[in-house]
Amino acid sequence: MQGDDAELTAAVRAAQGGDETAFRTVYRTVHPRLLGYVRTLVGDAEAEDVASEAWLQIARDLERFTGDADRFRGWAARIARNRALDHIRMRGRRPAIGGDDSELAGRAGDADTAGEALEALGTGRTLALIAQLPQDQAEAVVLRVVVGLDAKSAAGVLGKRPGAVRTAAHRGLRRLAELVTSGGGRTPADATPGQRQSHTGAGGVNASAGVTQLRARTQKDM
Repeated sequence: MQGDDAELTAAVRAAQGGDETAFRTVYRTVHPRLLGYVRTLVGDAEAEDVASEAWLQIARDLERFTGDADRFRGWAARIARNRALDHIRMRGRRPAIGGDDSELAGRAGDADTAGEALEALGTGRTLALIAQLPQDQAEAVVLRVVVGLDAKSAAGVLGKRPGAVRTAAHRGLRRLAELVTSGGGRTPADATPGQRQSHTGAGGVNASAGVTQLRARTQKDM
């Protein structure tokens, strides 16, 4: 187990015993990436509220959780996804799903995720680009690259086969490289998940070079 995962595992177990400081550590560690996943589903305007609802359930059910850091991230992501979908249903809307992912169910991806997108792009820039992907690809990429789940854990969150998640993540990462190479665009304030255009991140991030490198790693490592 890597150092960060060992620390998160220890914090989760301490939080289960009622240690409030440990729970704050768990929250600070997991929340930013969990929030990024929720944004993929409901958009920026409502993401904080949905994430808060998810953390209320996480806190309430924490005593019943069993497992290590990776399992906790998957468990938390599944709770967040359920809260997001409940939120969407209450408002009579659906996430912007692109394409039919049934063809992915029987096909294993030819590679596993690169897992380093956050090193190639700033988080805001990454999420703006991911928002342009079909929903199945966007969720797979965020769960694998942003939340940091392996294919099996991500598949458990999405209710799909690991091979389908690998394939969707692989296609999504390739599409991200294409979006950056083509220049992308600006993100309209009222865009919905799966429809927003990209924008240049703060600090003048060289996104084109980053995603090109990511694409090369993806083809090798996924």
